[in-house]
Amino acid sequence: MKAKNRDQSLSDSRELDGSYDQLTGNPSTSQSKKTIKQRFLKLLPCCKPSTTPSVSQSNVEDDFELSTVCHRPESMDKLQEQTKFTKKELQVLYRGFKNECPSGVVNEENFKNIYSQFFPQGDSSTYAHFLFEAFDTNKNGSVSFEDFVFGLSIILRGTINDRLNWAFNLYDLNKDGCITKEEMLDIMKSIYDMMGKYTYPTMQDDAPRDHVESFFQKMDRNKDGVVTIDEFIESCKKDENIMQSMQLFDNVI
Repeated sequence: MKAKNRDQSLSDSRELDGSYDQLTGNPSTSQSKKTIKQRFLKLLPCCKPSTTPSVSQSNVEDDFELSTVCHRPESMDKLQEQTKFTKKELQVLYRGFKNECPSGVVNEENFKNIYSQFFPQGDSSTYAHFLFEAFDTNKNGSVSFEDFVFGLSIILRGTINDRLNWAFNLYDLNKDGCITKEEMLDIMKSIYDMMGKYTYPTMQDDAPRDHVESFFQKMDRNKDGVVTIDEFIESCKKDENIMQSMQLFDNVI
């Protein structure tokens, strides 16, 4: 029975990362798909494509995988139904995720470490914390492959409303259904910290607060000091620059 479970676990994992052919039962000979635009995906953890293991490596890597994987993702067919990714796209994403997170999940500390690699000139830890909270939908202190692709599916393939709802959830730090100036200031400060102090042109110390004031002047329609989801979506849809920025994600993968 243990041997059967072992084989099933390897089969499911190989199916996800593309190293297993469901029809023949043999390792796949197809090469990793290199269509991910690195400029965006580098900003997200666990997304560096790795090469498919060779046949000679399979036995060693199978044992390593079984000893390290604590969380096995759902079947690829189910993930395909629940997201807007194709089977091939899920395989590419899973290869990168497994390469960076061999245990099958990433905790906040590792998430921050991965994210910091792409912003060495600044401090990305606070913004990475906010982003981690947005991906950790179960609030269990870890992000699984499912959590990752569900969020990524919304960001890259969701409708405008889906994407704006996701962004609102990111900014609504205490999840009470509205964004306060204090919450937006925390977000803005984290972004400016992440960009670093040696940007050009040089950022002024009061830039985050000025940004928040501009945000609320545009978004807070009834001037009650908070921005609701309806105000946020309505204002964003009327902003040409925001709508254009949303379209940048359409063909990332």
